Amino acid sequence: MQRYLLFATTLYALPILRPLAQAIGRMGGEARWFIAGPLEGYMHAHERIVRNRREAGEFAPQAVFSASNWVPHFFPGLKVQVFHGFNVEKRAPQRGHFRIRGLFDLYCTQGPATTGPFQQLARQHGHFEVVETGWPKLDPLFAEDAGSGDSLRPADGRAVCMYAATFTQSLSSAEILYPHLAAQVARGDRYWLLTLHPKCDADLVQRYRALEGPNARYLEAVDLVSMMRAADVLVSDTSSAVSEFIVQGKPVVTFRNRAPRPHMLDICNVDELDAAITHALGRPAELMQAIHDYAHSIHPYRDGRSSERVLAAAEAIASNPSRALARKPNNLLRKLHGHLRYRRWTTNSDAD
Repeated sequence: MQRYLLFATTLYALPILRPLAQAIGRMGGEARWFIAGPLEGYMHAHERIVRNRREAGEFAPQAVFSASNWVPHFFPGLKVQVFHGFNVEKRAPQRGHFRIRGLFDLYCTQGPATTGPFQQLARQHGHFEVVETGWPKLDPLFAEDAGSGDSLRPADGRAVCMYAATFTQSLSSAEILYPHLAAQVARGDRYWLLTLHPKCDADLVQRYRALEGPNARYLEAVDLVSMMRAADVLVSDTSSAVSEFIVQGKPVVTFRNRAPRPHMLDICNVDELDAAITHALGRPAELMQAIHDYAHSIHPYRDGRSSERVLAAAEAIASNPSRALARKPNNLLRKLHGHLRYRRWTTNSDAD
């Protein structure tokens, strides 16, 4: 039986890794989780948890899948990066999506837009491999049995608008758009699905939660895929949710996006919000073609089987230990930081 460890330290990692866990189960393997303590309340009863380094060693996984930008180097098994989001150019490449930290053996990329740059980095560094698989988080978005998201849509047929903001404070629209979104919700001609990043300020989250009622619903980040299936249009900023939503072929209105592109309707003035939503809901032909082209470049897979491709890629590499890769860099400072992070997420009695 194949054994795999799923490494999750933030709430947004759960909807990324759960499709992998389900695929592991379908293939007759066993999946266990190493999680940060605060996530325990979000775990399902059947999801088995590895609580420390000793238990990870006893489980002896063939591979560890991480949706974070790091993974404990001392856990056994192949280290696989499956990414926490699309590259939305929040920061310079050397600090963001394409930063190589010397921790992973395999990068499972989402589509041509990321595969090419990571293949170039693989040739440069020599100590990891790159396989284009698609992104496990989007498997439920395209699964045949996933439904249409109708359970989140109002029975009266109103258009459904989703709002999601980035956590990056300098780029987030959550504060400035709040009064305008509150007015839209109060107006009631559209139905709103609202969510904020799990790390957002608690007071801000509470204000958005308070908008719930006959015209709006607030949901946690773990419900993002269901929200995307239900919504007709997304309102956002420089969040990776923009790309996740667009792969469905649906329009997005962005507020002061850091790198606006033709597939977005980007606005700089809050007074433009209502007209931009109306325009997006009309699905103009030029915009929809730009959305199609962009979606194909970042995630061309529409079969809901990216998790299976990730597992196949990991198995192919794990079963070939003699592959010609350079040794990963012995970065002692980064390893020390990894130990400190690990100990923050375990109790003193469980840490070893």
